Amino acid sequence: KSSTMAVPGDCFEDLLPPEWKAVVHAWLKEDTPAFDVGGFVVGTKPETAHLFGKTSGMVCGVPFVNAVFEVCECSVEWHVREGEVIDASKGKVHVATVRGPARKVLLGERTALNTLSRASGVATRAAEAVEKARASGWMGAVAGTRKTTPGFRLVEKYALLVAGADTHRYDLSHMVMLKDNHIWSCGSITAAVHKARRAAGFSTKIEVEARTLEEGMEAAAAGADIVMLDNFEPAALLEAAASLKKAHPHVLIEASGGITIDNLTEFASADVDVISKSYHQGYDVLDFSLKIMPGAA
Repeated sequence: KSSTMAVPGDCFEDLLPPEWKAVVHAWLKEDTPAFDVGGFVVGTKPETAHLFGKTSGMVCGVPFVNAVFEVCECSVEWHVREGEVIDASKGKVHVATVRGPARKVLLGERTALNTLSRASGVATRAAEAVEKARASGWMGAVAGTRKTTPGFRLVEKYALLVAGADTHRYDLSHMVMLKDNHIWSCGSITAAVHKARRAAGFSTKIEVEARTLEEGMEAAAAGADIVMLDNFEPAALLEAAASLKKAHPHVLIEASGGITIDNLTEFASADVDVISKSYHQGYDVLDFSLKIMPGAA
């Protein structure tokens, strides 16, 4: 039995920037910087390989796997959709078929599997959080963070979207976030927000990290669009969120810090708009394997 979190018709590959495939070339260059003796051994005879999912979870990373094998002059036929949840509890699941010259199939094998395993791990973890939030009746944004793996952010943020989660800001240019270090260096929350607004203009949101209700109130009064209540206990956070919303109804409230999938719903209320967690940090990967099938078409 399988299910999917993706909205029918969504094609998240369409979001990827024009130059995104350059990263695939970099991955392959890293894996084969010189001679490929294993590839020399098997040569270029046509082969068919089956891609198996060996652990249950959400399959994610189809465009990246396709691009790896495209560079390697191989074709990929998928038997599951992007965002589909596979059940491997009763045995491995045949998720795709790869065809091409033997050495080219094996040239792309590990890079493709590494990417697929990690993207699927992020998506599976994030989808669990989204499902739990929705089951509780809370319809706010379940968001990631900027705590991504260097060089792998595009894949990890993409995986959040496939899972039905929110990417949060993609990078430092995507949204202004003023954290404790910014505020301490600038001198005050108000000064930091006013200076940020001069540079950001009207089109970019400003978020301020607040450790107390008083800091949150100062941020909202100074013109912050979003107040992040950071490292609050659940009861204190809900109380602070209610007070902020009452005084500044237009301000978005984000809960962050100390949040796990198990306690996520304790931070949810009508006054909380966003609950963020680093789903792409310390995640379990899904296990996939690629096996050449002698005689297969």
